[in-house]
Formats: sequence, structure tokens, C-alpha cells
Amino acid sequence: MRGLRKYLTPFAPDQSGAVSVLFELGGIVVVCDAGGCTGNICGFDEPRWNTTRSAIFSAGLRDMDAILGRDEKLVAELADAAHKIDANFAAVVGTPVPSVIGTDYHALRRMAERKCDLPVITVDTTGMELYDVGASKAYVELFDRFARQELPVEEGRTLYLGANPLDLSCIPPAHMRLLFEDVVTASAAQQVVVLSPSGMAAAKLLNRRFGTPYRVQGAWQGGTTSVTRWEPAARLLGKRVLVVNQQVAANAMREELLAQGVASVTCATWFMQLPELAQEGDVRLREEDDFEELVYGGGFDVLVGDPTLWRIVSRFDGRTIDVPQFPVSGELSERVAP
Repeated sequence: MRGLRKYLTPFAPDQSGAVSVLFELGGIVVVCDAGGCTGNICGFDEPRWNTTRSAIFSAGLRDMDAILGRDEKLVAELADAAHKIDANFAAVVGTPVPSVIGTDYHALRRMAERKCDLPVITVDTTGMELYDVGASKAYVELFDRFARQELPVEEGRTLYLGANPLDLSCIPPAHMRLLFEDVVTASAAQQVVVLSPSGMAAAKLLNRRFGTPYRVQGAWQGGTTSVTRWEPAARLLGKRVLVVNQQVAANAMREELLAQGVASVTCATWFMQLPELAQEGDVRLREEDDFEELVYGGGFDVLVGDPTLWRIVSRFDGRTIDVPQFPVSGELSERVAP
């Protein structure tokens, strides 16, 4: 049944992905909601919130504010915050509220910039998409607005896109983190490395604008894609494997597994599936029923994915390898037995 969840909790939505990209950039991030979406972002979808602080605010919209579209109130509160916080920029991130009332983000940005002594970007997330759609929108807005100056290329400089805790299911290493200065000076990068589908649109934008080449590379769990960290390669020989993860990481695991001698690997994802990165037989999952039908009808010997998925296919009698995916289960995977 469409939309029915019997085993899985809701995945991280698009506004969470957008905030994840903006989290460490030194901006004022305003989530255009009544408070609930911001609570979910900071309480469940942002693992850095427990150890690091970021200037993330809720717009605090009341019923009549939303119904009447009182943008001037939001702008006044943003201007007040901008006078008190030393920030590089301000960002307004959408939720279902502005989506339903048809907020004009371009007008909102112009109003905010007239009141604030800061550049302002808006990310038109709706709360109806998944995290990677919002992350992709945030990357594009950032680079489209701030990466304007064409600078001399610095040999060896690499810009990593798609490296945030939701994409990598871990806090990325320092050399993969995106800072505001990296955005402004993006044209100086010798290459862009795309670590997940959420970074692809921005990589293509930089390629069009500056000619910066980009390549796709799998990296997760601290920079490695080795499935054999959990399962000895000898036990996988000749097996038919299903890998469920974000598309770039899944592809990297497929390459490694095939090199280790498995019989076949099928990749599936709950999130973005870019045609240029897909192989024949790859699957885009939407419902729990899709996953159940894929597993029971695919003849697989081994499943690789988030451990919360195994509850859907409790009758599967093959081997499972746990690779937690944060936007799927958050911290729940640490407490759920496969």
C-alpha cells in the first residue's frame, strides 16, 4: 500500500538535508516553520547538534502568520538576529507551511536583504521530498550565489560535495568538510569529488561556470567503502548480493564486492538514483512492499544495508551485513537487532 510504513520510521526529509549542508558554513539558518520541523532537524536528523552549535532558528510561524503570509514579521526577526550574530550569510529553508501557502522565495529574499546587512539565500524545500533533494538544492543555491569570482586554479586543491552526515552516515573527515570560504573560492579547485548524488547538480554547475572537472567517488564510514570490514571476503565468494545505500556508496561497494569474487551485485536505494550512475537491474525503492518483493524475488544470498530493513524481510534465510544509513534510521540502528 502506498505510503504505508509498518516497520520503518519516516526518512530524513528535504529540509533536514538542506540544513545539514548549511550547518557548518557560519550562516544564520531560519527554518520557515512553527517549530516542529526545526525540532525534528536538531533532535533527530543532525548528529552534530550534540557536539557542535550552529545558528539554526525556527521562524515560529503561528496559524495566522502562515495563513496571511506575514513575511514582514519573519524578515524583522531575521534582521534582529543578523544584528546580534556575526554571520557570513542568512538562509531561509522551506517546509510544508510555505509550500502550502505558496511563499514567494525570491520576494522574501529581496525583502530580507533590504533589512539585513547580509546576503540571503532561500532553499525552496517542501518537506515532501527526501533529504538528498534538499541537500542538492542547498548546494546549488550556495554555489550559484557565492561562487562567482573566477580565480587561478590551485594545484592539488579538491572540493568535496555530498559529504555530510546524512550522505556518509558519519561525520565527515576534516578534509571533506565544506566551509564558507570553500564555496566563495570554489573556482580555485583543481577538481570536484562527488561523494553522493546530492552533490552532483552543484558539481555540474561549477563545471559549466568555471570548467572545473568532477569525478564520482564512494566514501562513507570515515572514508572507506570496504564491506569486508564486517564480512571476510572468503565468505562472500560466489554469492549473489543486494546492496542498499545511497547510490554512490552502493556503487563503490559493488565494485569492491565484484573484485572480491561475488557472483553478482544489485544496487538499490531509497533516495536519488541518477541515470548516469545506474547500471542495468538497479532499483529505486519507494515502499516497504518494494523492498520485500525485491528481496524475496531476487534470489539473493547476502543483503547489505541498514539493520532496520531486516524487519521487513524476517523470512529471508540468507546472510545480512549491517551498514547503518543515518537518514534511514538515525540513532535507531544502534538499538535494533537485525
